[in-house]
This record gives sequence, structure tokens and C-alpha cells, in this order.
Amino acid sequence: MNNVRPESMARITTPELAKAFIDEQVKEIREQVGSDKVLLALSGGVDSSVVAALLIKAIGKQLVCVHVNHGLMRKDESENVIKIFSEGLDANLVYVDATDRFLDLLAGVSDPEKKRKIIGAEFINVFADEARKLDDVKYLAQGTIYPDILESIKQAEGKKAVKSHHNVGGLPEDLKFSLVEPIKLLYKDEVRVVGEALGLPHAMVYRQPFPGPGLGVRCLGAITRDRLAALREADAILRDEFDKCGLAEKVWQYFVVIPDIKSVGVKDESRYEGWPAIIRAVNTKDAMSATIEEIPYSVLHKITARITTEVDGINRVLMDLTPKPVGTIEWE
Repeated sequence: MNNVRPESMARITTPELAKAFIDEQVKEIREQVGSDKVLLALSGGVDSSVVAALLIKAIGKQLVCVHVNHGLMRKDESENVIKIFSEGLDANLVYVDATDRFLDLLAGVSDPEKKRKIIGAEFINVFADEARKLDDVKYLAQGTIYPDILESIKQAEGKKAVKSHHNVGGLPEDLKFSLVEPIKLLYKDEVRVVGEALGLPHAMVYRQPFPGPGLGVRCLGAITRDRLAALREADAILRDEFDKCGLAEKVWQYFVVIPDIKSVGVKDESRYEGWPAIIRAVNTKDAMSATIEEIPYSVLHKITARITTEVDGINRVLMDLTPKPVGTIEWE
């Protein structure tokens, strides 16, 4: 399968079409992999989760799921991944805490493309380390989807790539694994239909999208551990308040970004320099375009009050009102 979606390929919108896709992919995976083992880059998001379910259906225990905590996960993210996949799906799961390894490499790096490629390359290095501990591992499975490819390659002469995704543009040229990417020609809405047809839990299928580089592309500029910690807490507050007011199921993607700038504020009657927390909430079907979700001011006021009082280092909360295009969904 190449990286161009055929014009004749029907959109997967029904359980019947999803089942046909699943049957086709299971057959192709078995033919490609044979009796060899496969490493899956498992983030716990819907894309890698659907790939995991497909591979378990196709090759069972030949699949080794590797979850890498790069220190750029959301609050409690890795703990939830371990619980869902080890206990719920009986997956063959390897957990790797590589926080220091990633953050040391990213120290002082502010360019978004360099950050993405460092993260992508180090992911492959981590997988290679894990592969050396196993026999007959020749394949790396990834949750690459079609928007990743479209945004990472030049679509026409003279046009620059929008961004490099860690699972596309960030892969090193000397990759030692052959890739298994069964959903790479699907859009996000199609992936969800396939996930439901595979019997994955609703909460997992409609889980909040999260980029491969994680909070690394939401902690804008050079990443620092204190700003990263503030971002993680602010994001957790946003998700908690969206859950409470019913927006979690209504909004396709919502998150906080924190740029590497400070402004003057006041706290305890004293000058208080802090970062701004910027809220972004968008709706989309295919991730190629997006509209802004209107958030009630009462909700925004509550989120603002919590972030500015509960999170050390943040003294302003802002709202991003830019649709895609002209802005991308993520800031970096």
C-alpha cells in the first residue's frame, strides 16, 4: 500500500464498510508479517489503539506493545494506558520510562521541526533498544493516519510541508524496521468507525486526540521542566472542567498551550511574572480543517480562576479563536 489514498476508495462510514476494511487489513497484516514479531508504538490514543486491536486480531501474541513515557504525556496518561491495555485488553505490554532521555535531548531546542524530529528519532532509538531484547522482531507498527501524511509531505512543487509528524517526517533514514501502518489511508472519523467495529470501548474510541510529540508541541519554544509541569496541570484542569460541563463529548479536541514568554501580573499584592495559558478548542471531522467551539463565559471564568490560582507560574489565561486554515490545530 502506498502513501496516496485512491480516489475510488470509499469513505468508511458504516459498520459494514468497517468490517470489510478490517477483514482486508487482517489478511494483509498476516501476509506481511508471517511468523515474525511486531513492535507497536502504543500511545494509548485512538489511532494506535485501533492498530493494536487490528494486530491482536491478526497475529495475537506476536504483537509486543511498547508504551514510551517521554515525559511529555498528560497528567496520569501513562498510568491509564498501562491499566487499560494490560488489564483490559490483555496486551503484551512493555512500559519504558524515558523521561530524562527525551528531555535532555530537547533541552534548549526551540525550533518546532527540530523538536518533532528529535522526538521521532528518539522514539525509534527506544524501540530499537526494546527490539534487541526480543527475538524475530522485524516490524514496527504505527498509528499513522492520512492527515499525518498530507501535512508532512510537499503536496505540490513550491509548497512547504505544514509540519513533520514524528511518525512520518521525523523517522530517520536508517530505520531498521519495516513498517506496518494499516490505517495510514484513513481519516480520523473513519478510524473511529473502525474502532467501534473492532469492539473497543466507546471512551477509548472517542478519546481526546493527542499528538505523538505530546506536550512537547504545546510547551512552545525550548522546553523547560517547570513550564512543562505548569502545562500538564493547566491541561488537567481544562479537561476536568470540560468533563463537568458536558463539553468533553461535544468538542473534538481541546487543550492548553504555554508559550515561552512572561508578562507582569499581581499576586499577594506583589509583582508576579508568569506565563500565559492559551486554551484551544476545535471541532473537525477529518483534521484537515477545523472550526472553533464557542465556550460559555461562565465556564471560561471558572477555568481561568482555577488555573491562575492552582497552577504555579501562570498569571493569564487566553483563548485561541483561529480556525484551520489559517491556523493548524496544534501550535507547533
